[in-house]
Amino acid sequence: MKNQTNQSGNVLFLTHAAVIAALYVVLTYLANALGLANGNIQVRFSEALTILPFFTPAAIPGLYIGCLLANILTGCALPDIIFGPVATLIGAFGTWLLRHHSKWLAPVPPIVANAIVVPLVLLYGYGIQPLWFSFVTVTAGEVISCGIFGMVLLFALIKYRRQLFPEV
Repeated sequence: MKNQTNQSGNVLFLTHAAVIAALYVVLTYLANALGLANGNIQVRFSEALTILPFFTPAAIPGLYIGCLLANILTGCALPDIIFGPVATLIGAFGTWLLRHHSKWLAPVPPIVANAIVVPLVLLYGYGIQPLWFSFVTVTAGEVISCGIFGMVLLFALIKYRRQLFPEV
């Protein structure tokens, strides 16, 4: 019986991770179609999903894989394909670590991770200057994506957390 419970838990974990990755890609494509996914000013709707580790650890690999695929599929430069997903991974892991402290802290790790990493990627991957301006614009975009859209998503999901993210 315990083996069956472990298998269903693994399937649920993988399913959550895959759905989150797919949602990340689709939402990035939407932002890309509107000219918001790449460049100096970024408001990726998909970054709202970085609050999902508050609910499930499956979001951590899901967000990493989703960001990796989105960056590959939208034609990003190699440094962006490598380091963009790493920033998302760091932010997602930070959100998971802070999940028991306060829901208001959920968007902070992805905002900080992306605010530090992405401007450097823009400089070294795309030659976008000045660096200080990228720090300002990327941070602003992350505050909008994670801080505003992410918190709206968190409050919308919190009521249904047991149905959407059951513990197995």
